[in-house]
Formats: sequence, structure tokens, C-alpha cells
Amino acid sequence: MLNVLVVNKSANPLPAYQTVAAAGLDLMANIESPIELNSLERKLIPTGLFIELPVGHEAQIRPRSGLALKKGITVLNTPGTIDADYRGEIQVLIINLSPEKVTLTPGERIAQMIVSKHETITWQPVEELNETQRGNGGYGSTGI
Repeated sequence: MLNVLVVNKSANPLPAYQTVAAAGLDLMANIESPIELNSLERKLIPTGLFIELPVGHEAQIRPRSGLALKKGITVLNTPGTIDADYRGEIQVLIINLSPEKVTLTPGERIAQMIVSKHETITWQPVEELNETQRGNGGYGSTGI
């Protein structure tokens, strides 16, 4: 279990896992009144949350599948990354991909956050890389 420091300036409870095996914590909209998004409109939605992640960890902000299916909205910069040294408010960049206007309500679960370890790399310049069966085959090179 990883302890993460959090300041909650929202009217909402802290994000929670919805099931015991869930990977993501649901983030809620910290808004005073409903917000409408027209088709293809994007808005930055505040959560009222500020976190301090341990060095070597990141938080990723991802869409909620049910919200994408039911309302046609998603997180635009998926996944959004929160670095361990960021201390600003977590905000979610939402876009409405449906043809209809969509309304977000105060406290609505708008995205999910996953906290993970990550590696910091150092580059090791070489003249060539080891060969593999795939080689430099890109998009679609392994079949359909």
C-alpha cells in the first residue's frame, strides 16, 4: 500500500476504488453548478484535489469507460500524467465527442486516476541495436 499526501479543497469525498480489484480511483468534478459541453467542445474540469506523490511514482488520468459509452465524453490528453513534483490542482481535460450537448454535474465521476511506479532512465548511446524477429516493422507489421 502506498501512502499519498492529499489536500481536498472540494465538496466531494476523496477518490475511492469502486471495487476491491479496481486499479483506478474515480475523480469527481468540483463544480458549483452543471457545466454544458457542446459537441467537440473541451473544458478543463477542476477536482479540488492536490497531491504529493513519492518520487519514482506518477499518476495517470484516464477516461471512465461508462462515461465514454453513455455520454460520449473522454479525457483529451489520455493518459494525462501527474509528476511527483507537481503541486497544483488536479484538473481533467474533458472533450465531448458525441453529436449532442452533454451536461456534467457537481460531484459527477469524470475520470479515473491510476498511480504507478516508473523508472528514470539514462541513455546509453550505441551504434546499433540487437536484432529481433520483428525488426523495424511498425503499424500493422504483425498482422491484423
